[in-house]
Amino acid sequence: MKIAQIAPLAESCPPRLYGGTERIVSYLTEELVRQGHEVTLFASGDSVTSAELVPCSKMALRLDPSVKDMTPYHVMMLDQVARRANEFDVLHFHIDHLHYPLMRRYADRIVTTLHGRLDLPDLKPFYLAFPEPPVVSISDAQRRPMPPVNWLGTVLHGLPENILSYRPAPSGDYFAFLGRISPQKGPDKAIEIAAKTGVPLKMAAKIDAADQRYWDQVIAPMVAAHPNVEFIGEINELQKADFLGNARALLFPICWPEPFGLVMIEAMACGTPVVALSHGSVPEVIDHGLSGFVVNSVEEAIAAANAAGTLDRAAIRKRFEQRFTAERMASDYLAAYRRLPALRQTSQLDVLATLESKSAIRMPIPSAELEIAAVAAGSRSLVRVGTERASGGYDNTQE
Repeated sequence: MKIAQIAPLAESCPPRLYGGTERIVSYLTEELVRQGHEVTLFASGDSVTSAELVPCSKMALRLDPSVKDMTPYHVMMLDQVARRANEFDVLHFHIDHLHYPLMRRYADRIVTTLHGRLDLPDLKPFYLAFPEPPVVSISDAQRRPMPPVNWLGTVLHGLPENILSYRPAPSGDYFAFLGRISPQKGPDKAIEIAAKTGVPLKMAAKIDAADQRYWDQVIAPMVAAHPNVEFIGEINELQKADFLGNARALLFPICWPEPFGLVMIEAMACGTPVVALSHGSVPEVIDHGLSGFVVNSVEEAIAAANAAGTLDRAAIRKRFEQRFTAERMASDYLAAYRRLPALRQTSQLDVLATLESKSAIRMPIPSAELEIAAVAAGSRSLVRVGTERASGGYDNTQE
C-alpha cells in the first residue's frame, strides 16, 4: 500500500523533546515501513525516518525562533501534498482540519486522525459543515462532544515494543510527573499529592509561552515551597526510560477531557503504575487495580499513590504488550484504511479480475473457527471487526 503520512510541523518526527502527535506519527510511519508498505512522510526537515521524507519546513517550528506563525508553513505543506496526491492509495492527515476544503477532491482516499480535544464550541459548526470526511478518534471518550461525523473507528495509540525498557524494580523512590505545565495537566495536584504522602516528586515538563504566567504565579512558588519537589524541565526520549522506570508511580492528575494521554502507556511500558484522575480517556487506558488506579479526587489519589507499590510491575508491562504496541496500532489503521472508498473499490476490482482469470485458484473464505484458532495460537495480526475492543484498538462501530 502507498501511504502518505502528513504530520504537524510544530515538532519533528519523532520530537526531540515534548510532543505527542508527532511521536505517534513517527511510530506509525516506522511500523508501516517495517510491515512492507511504501510510506511518504510530510514533516519538518529535521525529522528522522526510514520512509521517504518530504521536508516541509527547515526544522520543528516550535524550536525555530524566527517562526511567529505556523499556518503559512502548513499551507505550503498542503500544496506539496496536493501536487502528489494521485501517487498514494491513502492520505493520512494528523493536522486537525486545515486540509478539509483543499482535499475534497481526494475524499475517497483521505483519513484524518483527530488528536486533540473535541469539546471546543467552535468545532461543532465546523464538523456540521464537513460531516463526510472519514475520521478516526484516539479514544471513545474523545468522540462524545461531536456531532454525527463519518467515524472510521477508534485507534488507541501504541509504542514500539522495546523503545522503553521494562524496570522490574525501580531504583528511585519518587513519584513522576511528565508532560506540560498547564492547569489542564494538574501539576498543582501532583505537588499536593506528593506533599501529603511525603514522597519526593520529580517534574519533567515543558512550559509553553501560553502557560508561562501559570508557572510564574502558581507552580514555581509551589515548587519553591516544597523541598521534596524537583523541577527538571523537558527531557528527551533517552532520558524518559530512566525517569519513568525508576519512579514509584506516575501521577496523572488531569482536570480536562484528555483525548488519550500518551505518557500513561509510556509508564506502563516501563512497568510503572499510573495514578490518574478519571477524566477523558483515562478509564479506557488504565485497567484499575492492574496497571494503575483510576480515582475521582485528590484524596483518593493520595490513598492510591500510597498503594501503588502493591501492583505487579510485570503484569503492567504485560498489559502494555497486549494493548498498546505500535504493531497493534498499525494493524488497526490498516483495517481503517481498507474501509476507505478508494481501497474498497480497488479490492473489489482485484476480486473481479481474479474471478475472471481462467488460471485463478479460488481459496475458501476463512471461517470464524479459523479466526478463533489464530487468536488461540497467539496471532497479533488478526484484523478485528465489529465492536469488540477488549484488547485495545480498532472499533468500526458507526456512531
